[in-house]
Amino acid sequence: MSSSDDFDALGPATRGVLAGRREGWTGTPEHPGAVVNPAVWRASTHLYPDMAALRSAPANEDGNFYYGRRGGPTQWALAEALTQLEPGAAKNGGGTVLYPSGVAAIAGVLLTVLRPADALLMTDNAYEPSRAMGRVLLRDFGVETRWFDPTDLASFEAACCERTRCVLLESPGSLTMEVQDVPALAAAAKARGIVSVLDNTWASPLGFAGLAHGVDISVMSLTKHVSGHSDCMMGSASAGPEWYRKLRVRAQGLGNVVSPDDASLMLRGLRTMKLRLEAETASALAIAQWLSGRAEVARVLCPMLAGSPGHELWRRDFTGGCGLFSFVLKGGTSAARDALIDALGLFGIGYSWGGFESLATPVDPAGIRTASAWPLAGMEPGDAFGVRLSIGLEDTADLIADLERGLAAWAAQEGQA
Repeated sequence: MSSSDDFDALGPATRGVLAGRREGWTGTPEHPGAVVNPAVWRASTHLYPDMAALRSAPANEDGNFYYGRRGGPTQWALAEALTQLEPGAAKNGGGTVLYPSGVAAIAGVLLTVLRPADALLMTDNAYEPSRAMGRVLLRDFGVETRWFDPTDLASFEAACCERTRCVLLESPGSLTMEVQDVPALAAAAKARGIVSVLDNTWASPLGFAGLAHGVDISVMSLTKHVSGHSDCMMGSASAGPEWYRKLRVRAQGLGNVVSPDDASLMLRGLRTMKLRLEAETASALAIAQWLSGRAEVARVLCPMLAGSPGHELWRRDFTGGCGLFSFVLKGGTSAARDALIDALGLFGIGYSWGGFESLATPVDPAGIRTASAWPLAGMEPGDAFGVRLSIGLEDTADLIADLERGLAAWAAQEGQA
């Protein structure tokens, strides 16, 4: 492409194909762009031709060999590709930092932004490892964590204090799927001098452009959609120039480095991510619609579904969805829910999501809620047992038939109770 402006004008699928494929990383000076994919450069030591070259080497510049922990062409290609998919990061010196996991990315960002005696605001629907970080890791560094209702701007404002330095958002929440008014929260944070961080794993920048909607730093667990194959782990943080270099320096100070082999797998997954997201979203919506008509189901928590909590915000702000959503059973017991999940043949039982295979896990958020209630408003007190589904690439009709078997097992267990 002749310029970054030309690249930004392309559609997301086209950018996903082209991003991170510099000729220098896909060929040699004699044969630039000789292969499609950047090669896997494995190296701990980078050699210099002479002492003059060693002394003149830029120690902390992207795209220059220095030492293996600073990365090589495979890692640089992935970071650049993610930057090029994130509007607001690719301009004027912004960029993306890679971490060994999504949790490492969240920790790396928070340890960059926060200092002892600061206060962190965290959305009450945050990923449990993020909550644990606030309760333990950050507390040990002298940081206070306060939680706020994810759907209530007034709750956010009430939680603010003169020491508040950062707010961690997650929209939708990865268990209960509340959609936050991210532009409003980011604007409120900016007005108070608070740094806004968004865990954008659910939608990715293809479905929600976090930086373009006002947040300062957008985080993803690449383990999910970018990998897409449940076989490697990684995280990322993308930011504009104000925060990108600070994130990179802190990540290097903490010794964070990702494997070039894993970076290559992530690049492979990135090329098909848009197509996989579209297929999983369509299947998830069809399954959510089917579940919403079942007598056994009290509530379907799927932002893409009309009538579901957060749907209007999703329609306003998002350009895509994903296969992750939850539903709540109408009464019942934990044993009955276990029977439902155990009866499923096409849904694996396992943590994570975003792979090509479907998964089902129990949802029990009551014990980790701090600033907002569970069950949600409008649900009966006994409607507490949730199931989270990650919809993969199987045929939708087969998944529905499998869930019908699961609901029959739930009903049979209830009949025995």
